[in-house]
Amino acid sequence: MSPKDVDRHVGMRVRERRIMLGLTQQQLADLIGVTYQQAHKYERGINRISAGRLYGISKALGVPVSYFFDGLEDHNDNELAPRQRMCLEVARNFSMIPDQRHQEALSRLARALAGEQ
Repeated sequence: MSPKDVDRHVGMRVRERRIMLGLTQQQLADLIGVTYQQAHKYERGINRISAGRLYGISKALGVPVSYFFDGLEDHNDNELAPRQRMCLEVARNFSMIPDQRHQEALSRLARALAGEQ
């Protein structure tokens, strides 16, 4: 695996976590003190993230630095699978539902559809 592949993987993990938290790229950029364009380049693996910046990103996103390297050994392609993308979108949209009762109802519905009840 080349260094560029690692950069793309780390960027992809930053993007996944940002989406899971329901943040925009601009909000992440503001949290870590960079421009929107720079945050976009980090997520795409175009620009390498320094150790200090990665530490700041980990704090902003509430995960340990190691989170960004999880799955690196198993990672074959640099794009999210359609199912992964859908799960991230569901998580982002769920976190944006303001009414906790609606969140609980949606959670019960998902469990029922999955057959877990």
